Amino acid sequence: MTLMAERPVMSGTRPRSDFEELLDLLDELNVPDGFKAEIVRGSIVVSPWSKGYYWRVMRLVCSQLEPHLPERHVIERSPFLYVFPGHERAFGPDIHAAHERVFETESNQLDGESLSFVAELTSPSTRTDDLTDKAEVYGKAGVPVYLILDMRKQQAIVYGSPSAKGYELRLSKPFGEKLDIPDPFGCTLDTTGFQAPVEDEAEG
Repeated sequence: MTLMAERPVMSGTRPRSDFEELLDLLDELNVPDGFKAEIVRGSIVVSPWSKGYYWRVMRLVCSQLEPHLPERHVIERSPFLYVFPGHERAFGPDIHAAHERVFETESNQLDGESLSFVAELTSPSTRTDDLTDKAEVYGKAGVPVYLILDMRKQQAIVYGSPSAKGYELRLSKPFGEKLDIPDPFGCTLDTTGFQAPVEDEAEG
């Protein structure tokens, strides 16, 4: 759904890119309650917010990582949009940690390079992008740690050591075990309690 509006270009100004046009469209988009919108691979992607029990999982992640945050970084679960202009992406991660100064703005488009940590809890509509496109973009953009909680396979995957080619480190553990979180956190994440409620497992 790459959209490019035709606009006159005044002398001395550069034409707007497709990505900038998409950001404007995203800003004007009336997203239904319970959904979020991101820019992935040249398209605006609208997906539902988390299942109820994801709140418990996100709370457990935040409470364990908060004592190990880099100085003046904060960890949040609030919906914010982080922009990566060099990769033409804009993501709204489920959990994110960034330097507190990035929030001192009236803009709703935050600098992706300020992130020290992101985590995504997969859903059927986002799982492929979480495992592929986002892992590549976060790694190449230099986000130090990317955590994927694969809710379908009940496993945690963490990426670290970002480089121009992407992440060089990948570790995984099934839910219920402990996972080493790379620098700058240098801690262990206990994934006990990340599983779905018993009634959900029985239904699906």
